[in-house]
Amino acid sequence: MKILVINTGSSSIKYELFDLEHRKILAGGLAEKIGEESGVLTYRTVLPNGKSTKKVEEGLIADHHEGLNRIVGLLVDPKCGVIADKSEISAVGHRVVHGGEAFHSTVFIDEDVIAAIKENIPLAPLHNPSNLMGIEVAGSIFPDAPQVAVFDTAFHQTIPMTAFLYAIPYEMYERHKVRRYGFHGTSHAYVSERAAEYLGRPLTELNLITIHVGNGASMAAIKNGKSVDTSMGMTPLAGLVMGTRSGDLDPALPFFMGDHLGMSFQEIDWLLNKESGLKGLCGTNDMREVIENMEKGDKRAAVALDVYAYRIKKYIGAYFAALGGVDAVIFTAGVGEHAPLIREKSCQGLNRFGIEIDTKKNTAASGSIREINTRNSEVKVLVIPTNEELKIARETKKAIEENELHHFPP
Repeated sequence: MKILVINTGSSSIKYELFDLEHRKILAGGLAEKIGEESGVLTYRTVLPNGKSTKKVEEGLIADHHEGLNRIVGLLVDPKCGVIADKSEISAVGHRVVHGGEAFHSTVFIDEDVIAAIKENIPLAPLHNPSNLMGIEVAGSIFPDAPQVAVFDTAFHQTIPMTAFLYAIPYEMYERHKVRRYGFHGTSHAYVSERAAEYLGRPLTELNLITIHVGNGASMAAIKNGKSVDTSMGMTPLAGLVMGTRSGDLDPALPFFMGDHLGMSFQEIDWLLNKESGLKGLCGTNDMREVIENMEKGDKRAAVALDVYAYRIKKYIGAYFAALGGVDAVIFTAGVGEHAPLIREKSCQGLNRFGIEIDTKKNTAASGSIREINTRNSEVKVLVIPTNEELKIARETKKAIEENELHHFPP
């Protein structure tokens, strides 16, 4: 079964083609700057020996339809392609950011699903329209292949009301669905499943804290395999300090910015989402640069790192309380997988919680799942590379198999 996974942005298409029967990735890449004169199409194939080849095409990509058509053209190209015909693609799995309360799991895409995604556009105005565009384009190019939606928010729909409600008038939830939703659900789900495999225990018996930290960042408290709390809220702005997002702050701060600094709603939104976080604190949102600047004596970079790690540590403590005990703490995503300093700072002083980091294990380079805790640590501390695209592919395959089992039409 070959499944194409698509993550569509306003001017980009990230894609990967999986052969799940043989458990391998065939090709992947990115079409970016769509609609601009300087468009770039990157195409990467994985050879049987595990090595990869890379092809880059530059120039105008007029729209998403042309972008996906060109991707398909490379996939079937006699010289660099990995399939003979696009009909070999069994299904297309789409990452959809916001499913609101409508979707608790992966679904086949039909008119009702499209309508529900549209209804949730106010909750994700920057993402859902692009996701819908990807669905429309893929449907026209692959008219015979099932289209499947995998929602970032679905994994967190098990969060109880006590954790997802905001203490504002209840009618705001009833009428407008204002509540905590959470994001990065496919990543949190994937690494929790991998943790269970690594620990050799059923996921339904584990309490986990998953820490997805990249340019965007979130944490989840997972009890017996179910998400019971998460750091992002109704939008991805809440929670941890991120590359350019502020994370948690005093909710009255935007009023101060408006009343005393004369900022508009649009300016405040831009400031908190694009000019805050690490970038706001020390001038760059690239963690590698922040650490490098700190090592050169940049005091603002040092403070930014401390603030960043301290916020993670606070959430670790909060989720210990929410779970009543933890089997493993998991770091994942770009920063979580590749920044030992952040892992060390985030876990410093947590010995009373049963968390002890082994410095040698923590600093050892590895691209696979590994343990970085000491032998005496009561809680496992794991680094698990995430793979959201593989999770989407697996969810798509599962939906197809369940559909065939029950003979339900897509």
